[in-house]
Amino acid sequence: MVSKAIKTILPRTSSHWVGDGFKVYPVFANMAFTKEISPFLMLDYAAPKEFSPSLRRRGVGKHPHRGFETVTIAFQGEVEHGDSLGHRDVIKEGDVQWMTAAGGIIHEEFHSTEFAKQGGRFEMIQLWVNLPKAHKMDPPRYQPILAKDIPTQLLSSKDKADGGVRIIAGNYDGVKGPAKTFSPVNLWDVQINTPEKLFEFDFEAGHNAMIFVRKGAVVIGEDDTKELGPQDMAVLETQGTRITIKTTEVDTKLMLLSGEPINEPIAARGPFVMNTHQEIIQANEDYHNGNFVRS
Repeated sequence: MVSKAIKTILPRTSSHWVGDGFKVYPVFANMAFTKEISPFLMLDYAAPKEFSPSLRRRGVGKHPHRGFETVTIAFQGEVEHGDSLGHRDVIKEGDVQWMTAAGGIIHEEFHSTEFAKQGGRFEMIQLWVNLPKAHKMDPPRYQPILAKDIPTQLLSSKDKADGGVRIIAGNYDGVKGPAKTFSPVNLWDVQINTPEKLFEFDFEAGHNAMIFVRKGAVVIGEDDTKELGPQDMAVLETQGTRITIKTTEVDTKLMLLSGEPINEPIAARGPFVMNTHQEIIQANEDYHNGNFVRS
């Protein structure tokens, strides 16, 4: 198999607050909303942060989305979601919320009431995934994915002590994740316990692929000079189907993303991602006129 080479390494960025509950790092930075990372649009990482107990929930109030999907992964803490479809749900450690905005949805995201009362450490990722033009105006939907329903598979070493892969979406080593997607997407939550050991990961031909380091440090391929540390993101070349990863620290946590590029124009403004500027104008008008799909 042909190995995927590193196209670029995106270092840790400056953080900003989303509402008053999510201090996030925009991982893709200037590469967000570009063809190099398609079908993904952006990724915000809320690094581990301690919150003191509060009687008031921190978070983001009601806001709209259209034309894409948001994927929220809770690693520590709890997120409470409510939307215009009537869903109200709390995702806890290891859970995932896969929300398809499509033709239009209005939602809110807060720390859960229980987490706000108790306080504690909070860590999460929110990933935006583009939708093909044919599905941008589909009815919205919501997929709550519990940790217990996410399969875990052994690493390529087949040694349980080395760690494992949680398959949120797509296929890893013949095991399929529970998320339903509109285009081919792999989303793997990887735990590696054994340093200085090589592990192989295979992707479909033609997929864009990225590696994000949540914790620890890794070397990709045979170039030991290119070590990725915490909150680094490696964007790989589209050519090739395999990568090898060697960790240099015990207890390394990674997110591996890959997907078939959506070769369509991207027009994005605020909470809307469409194909043309006129569609963005229409989305804004529909929202303010109350014409969102089932909103």
